[in-house]
Parts: sequence; structure tokens; C-alpha cells
Amino acid sequence: MPRSELFPPIDPYATGRMAVDDIHTLYWEQCGNPRGVPVVFLHGGPGAGASPTHRRFFDPQHYRIVIMDQRGAGRSTPLGEVRRNDTDLLIEDLEKLRRHLGIERWHLFGGSWGSTLALAYAQAHPERCLGLMLRGIFLMRRQEIDWFLYQMKVIFPEAWQAFVNHIPPAERDDLLEAYWRRLDAREPAVRMAAARAWSIYEGACSSLLPSPELIAASGEDNHALGLARIEAHYFRANRFTPEDRLLRDLPRIRHLPAVIVQGRYDIVCPITSADELHRAWPEADYRIVADAGHSAMEPGIRAALVQATERFKDVR
Repeated sequence: MPRSELFPPIDPYATGRMAVDDIHTLYWEQCGNPRGVPVVFLHGGPGAGASPTHRRFFDPQHYRIVIMDQRGAGRSTPLGEVRRNDTDLLIEDLEKLRRHLGIERWHLFGGSWGSTLALAYAQAHPERCLGLMLRGIFLMRRQEIDWFLYQMKVIFPEAWQAFVNHIPPAERDDLLEAYWRRLDAREPAVRMAAARAWSIYEGACSSLLPSPELIAASGEDNHALGLARIEAHYFRANRFTPEDRLLRDLPRIRHLPAVIVQGRYDIVCPITSADELHRAWPEADYRIVADAGHSAMEPGIRAALVQATERFKDVR
């Protein structure tokens, strides 16, 4: 039977902080086998940060597991900082970390925004990639952002109503800008209230069945502030040019082994994006989980991801 459960909890064997400019200092850690096959975990959001659970997708006897909190996220500082924070700089950060750790090539493992960053990094540096393990595909297009802001109400009307009720009716024609004014307000209480409303909305829509634990975690102050500020900033100012760049540039990486794991009922990142990616990349192994939404922690998604890391043990 292929393994389908997470590996036992582990602690890092090395941690560090890497200053990448005069504003941002990034947290990184390594777990598992120091002489193993390198894999880098790319967290979602952008801005969500990584957690100890994310180490557990990988066999620690086989993999050298690298985790980095991206600019403004998680344990990186300053939390929620949007200055000098864009996709190209995140790609540079990954290259700095790869060189710092003395890694020649590594696997990329990313879900949601992490899938976006994995594709962008791989297309910029295909020679540094062993393979890609992707989940909950997001391609940073306007249609996906509009879906998140306005159209998830088709499935989650209660969560959307709570999200929109944070904004006065006169400002609801442009929810992104209305939220950004509050997320970037001088008053910490205004920022925090908007961040919590944004993050809880996303959390409430992220699982097929209601998950009080996920919603509670989404409302935690540090998580909410990093996620909401950086996510809104990227939605406003960091879309790709041209918008279909990640699909257009797939020929650069189609020779690499890849797996795409997608929940059939993913509402945050609907399956249409994964379908488009696979049609443009037919060589990729495409796994649709029939009874799952967006969260990597849903049983079917979790099992498919662990099975992917097990299959990729043959890729070195």
C-alpha cells in the first residue's frame, strides 16, 4: 500500500536568518537527512508562512527538507512588510538561499500561491530544478482574483457576506482597494480588524466540510496580518505581464517531472486553472481528488501529496 499519512513530527537540524536587503530578513530551516535529496517547501498566501506540519509531507530519511518563510511572512521580518516585496524578488531570495546552503538542484513543493512561485522560479531557473510537486493551482490572473473577491459567494454566501460587511456599502464596488486602505492604515486596530476579516474569509472557504480549527487558525493575529496585507498587495501590484506568462513559458520546464494535485471542489483556487495547466503540460501527472477542497490538510489532498513525495524518491 502506498503511504498516505503524514510522517511523524520532526525538529530542524539547522535554522537561520538571511538578510536579503536593508528591509527584509528571512527565516529558513532544514530538516530530515542532511545528505538527502533536497526539496524546498513553498508556502501559500502569499504571506501565509510555513508551519511545523509542513515538514511532515516528506520522508525525513530520504529528503533534505528546506523551508523558508517568504518576505513579510511567518517568522521572517518585518511581518506584513510590502516594500520591496514582489515575485521576482522572491525568486532571487530562493536562489540566494540555494547558494547559501550549497544545494545544486532541488525539488519544488508548493500549493496555492506556492504553486505560482514554484512555476515562476522553475521557469526562471530550470537548470536548478529536479521536479515540481504542485497543489491547488493559482496562476495569478485577474479572473482568479475577481473570483476570490466577488464570486466565491456562489458557494460560500455566509462567509462572503461577513467579508463584505467589513466594508461600507459605498466602497464595495472595489473590495480590493477598500480592503487595502484598511490593511495599510496607520491605526493598528484598523489594520488588524481588516486582516482578520480577510483571512477568516479565506479560511472559511478553504475546506470541503466546515473546519472550525482552520477558521480559528486563520484568525490568529500574526497569520492574519501577514496573509491579508501581502496577499492584497500582490493582487494589486504583482500580477504577471503578460497575464498568462506562467502558461506561455511552460516550454521551459516541460522536460521536468511534475505532479499536479487538485481538489475537485477547491473554491479558493478553482479546478479550471489546474485543468488549463495540465492541458498545456500534458506530461505532468494530474491527480484530481474527488472529495476535497483547497486545504492541503484535507485527507484526500494530504494523501495525494505524501504519495507524490514518495513517487519522487526516484527522481534525483
